Order: sequence, then C-alpha cells, then structure tokens
Amino acid sequence: MQDAEHALRALAQVYFDAAYDMDAEQFQTIFHPSSAVTRIGDDGEVGVMPIETWLSGVRNATAPRKLGLERKDEVVAVDVSDDLALVKLKLQMPPRYFTDLLSCLKVQGNWKIVQKVMSVDVRRD
Repeated sequence: MQDAEHALRALAQVYFDAAYDMDAEQFQTIFHPSSAVTRIGDDGEVGVMPIETWLSGVRNATAPRKLGLERKDEVVAVDVSDDLALVKLKLQMPPRYFTDLLSCLKVQGNWKIVQKVMSVDVRRD
C-alpha cells in the first residue's frame, strides 16, 4: 500500500506541475485516453467532457506561472484499494480555487486517472 500511495502522490505532483504550466502533454501522461472530466457547469447542470476536449481547453489557457499567480497545491487524501484509488486535491488559480477528485486505476502496472470530478469556487476578495 505504501508503494501505491507514493506512486499516487508522485502522480499528483505531475498533475500540480501540469496545472501550473497548463501543459496538456504533461497531463496526457497521467490521464487514461478514455478518461473524462465531470463538473457542474455555469448553468448548474452536470457536464461530462472527454479528456481530449478538456486538454484542448488546457492548450488554449494562459498558465498560472505566466500570470505570476501564487502556487498552492495540496494532496488532501489518498485512498487505495488494490488497483483502485481516489486522490483528493486542492489547488488554486486565483480567483478560482479547485477541489479535484481523481479516480485512478492501475493500468498495466501504472496508475492512471480515469475520471476527474471537479468543483470550482470563484472568490472575488
């Protein structure tokens, strides 16, 4: 179990680095090609987006690093059950603050994100 948790925390670090740089190619290394991103849309409805669609948005986004935004990443929890895991993360891109739940499976010996469920809190302090 410790090896799995260590590997999942390493995956989370890749995730944080990719988010700070808006690096779609780096994200691709940790997401399974058939994965999806789920969130509540601006209309209040659940939206599910294939990973390739989400990565297109990443490619067109300005990186928090380029904007000089403060980086604050946190692994809140890692829960492992055999070849299944859930990783809860918090990260910020002010004024947006994210909570992500990453459902992961061990695929051919490597942990991959198979589903990302996210929430965004917009703060206008």
